[in-house]
Amino acid sequence: MNAKAARPTISDVAKAAKTGKTSISRYLNGEKHLLSDALLARIEQAIADLDYRPSLMARGLKRGRTRLIGLIIADITNPYSVNVLSGIEAACREKGFTPLVCNTNNELDQEQHYLDLLRSYQVEGIVVNAVGMREEGLNRLQQSSLPMVLIDRKIPDFACDVVGLDNTQAATTATEHLVDQGFEALLFLSEPLGTVNTRRERLSAFHATLARYPGVIAENAEVPLHEAGQIDNALRQFHSRHRGMRKAVISANGALTLQVARSLKRLGLHWGSDIGLLGFDELEWAELAGVGITTLKQPTWQIGFAAVEQVVRRIDGTDDTVREQVFSGELIVRGSTSR
Repeated sequence: MNAKAARPTISDVAKAAKTGKTSISRYLNGEKHLLSDALLARIEQAIADLDYRPSLMARGLKRGRTRLIGLIIADITNPYSVNVLSGIEAACREKGFTPLVCNTNNELDQEQHYLDLLRSYQVEGIVVNAVGMREEGLNRLQQSSLPMVLIDRKIPDFACDVVGLDNTQAATTATEHLVDQGFEALLFLSEPLGTVNTRRERLSAFHATLARYPGVIAENAEVPLHEAGQIDNALRQFHSRHRGMRKAVISANGALTLQVARSLKRLGLHWGSDIGLLGFDELEWAELAGVGITTLKQPTWQIGFAAVEQVVRRIDGTDDTVREQVFSGELIVRGSTSR
């Protein structure tokens, strides 16, 4: 087996172009006006012949800039995270940065590993898509002195820029829709609340909205995402308690909506006829699921784009006060909540 060819260096280019390394550096740094036409032609030919690719990392470090933004994702399989990533990538491309994507898979050891890794790569800032991230991992982020923006989650007692959904507006819109459709009993189903502000804000808005409709029964339950038995029990008991009434479930996020849909199928209940169903996050399969599932769509692309814009402002030295930027959600009505 042949050894892999050594990567050409700036010295190799200078030798091939019959000039010094200073001239090559001027060429690479955009100072071509300092070089003669004949020398420019020789350098360009040498670069082409050698297939020379300058090390952007090395050049950036010499200037004190790497143009790298670290992205920490708790769960890259979450549809919300995938859509946010699209906006992040678009913003990085526009701003001239490269994202380094780290998926922690909700594992504490991986969270620490990637934090250390991003520091070693000398990223200029970090965007944290904290959907699903556990408290221990979030607490470790507080130790970083890098410019940082959080997506979707706040860290208690940690002053940091946050970009996400206007949870109060979104949950109010979703709840009012179900009341308008004549549902008499509503169940807000979420993963364990803990200190997760998004879940708490949505639940709080749910109860605040129904306080204006005393005739509508308001219930909530917390269930682990992958505990099918607990989800089944919560739905079965809710359905049994309110037989003869129009009832509906609000699922607090897209991953849970999928589990609720599976649970209803196991229980022999049909959304739209036996029970209403509305889920946060727009899912590709929602419109294909029988009569379709009503969703509260988040502007995920815009959220990701705005997060990068804000972290770049911090990188550039803005000393504005910490800000929380929220976006309104959009209700996508389908058959699962129709009269």
